[in-house]
Amino acid sequence: MNEASTEDPIEHESDGRRGAFFIERDGRRVAELTYSRSEGVVIVDHTWVHPALRGGKAARRLVDAVVQWARAERVRLVPTCSYVRVVLARTPEYADVR
Repeated sequence: MNEASTEDPIEHESDGRRGAFFIERDGRRVAELTYSRSEGVVIVDHTWVHPALRGGKAARRLVDAVVQWARAERVRLVPTCSYVRVVLARTPEYADVR
């Protein structure tokens, strides 16, 4: 398995309260960001990337996707996942969703 490329589509699933952004290859998830939702707030609680893809751009692409979605939904992101917390803190362009 090689690194996740920008051609790997990011998919989104949600039941209204919990959801995930993810990348699949051959029917298997190789990267995932999960969240739970309540009034106006989305708690991003976990990011996972297959070991063969770590160090690439997969996790960052998932964060970018959840930020775009949060803007469209007009919700604020509250990261309990340490990776997402660091990315949001270091990216001034994401201040509007923090």
